[in-house]
Amino acid sequence: MIFEQLFDDSSSTYTYLLASEGQAALIDPVREHLDDYLARLEQQELSLRYAIDTHTHADHITALGELRDATGCETIVGHPSQMACASRQINDGDVLHIGELALAALATPGHTNDSYSFHLAQEQMLFSGDTLLIGGTGRTDFQQGDAIAQYHSLFDVLLALPAATRVYPGHDYAGNKVSSIGMERHSNPRLQVSSAEDYAAIMAELKLDNPKLMDIAIPANLSCGKL
Repeated sequence: MIFEQLFDDSSSTYTYLLASEGQAALIDPVREHLDDYLARLEQQELSLRYAIDTHTHADHITALGELRDATGCETIVGHPSQMACASRQINDGDVLHIGELALAALATPGHTNDSYSFHLAQEQMLFSGDTLLIGGTGRTDFQQGDAIAQYHSLFDVLLALPAATRVYPGHDYAGNKVSSIGMERHSNPRLQVSSAEDYAAIMAELKLDNPKLMDIAIPANLSCGKL
């Protein structure tokens, strides 16, 4: 297996390259790094099978459309995404095959209503998008966000995975690269709650500013990143 964790400084976004047997997938690719992705694929003689967005992003513009134009890959988003230009919408439990890798889609709404995480069970890896961050969780105050739904996504789905599962988030703002389900269960301050209502109260108190690119990024991303 080939695994690379790539970083966009301007939005603190992590993009993940997974590959096996000459096939590759990119999770949460950023438009400004298109040339780098294409160069990496060429250098490693990889065919891009999937470009995947974990949700409709508000802080950067996706590279899904540009990657499909350049490589012929399939662009993947989760139901009920409004990104009608994507090749396919997947549902909870669907599996994407990348060579010998089986990447399972987990519906984890709450940050947005189309938020998905992706679980690579054979490697004990979870790509959690903006649902579960290292020491935090994704905000729930816009884009059909729902703190109660996110509580159930976290506690009923992600935290039910084995403790040793490595967590690779969609963002990190402090230089952290990886955590684990066990670590987040015990040390993530937003997860030390006894009910969905307690979690929703924490999220309601955050009072965060909107992402700087929100008014540009969301319309662009609903068009697969085509400006």
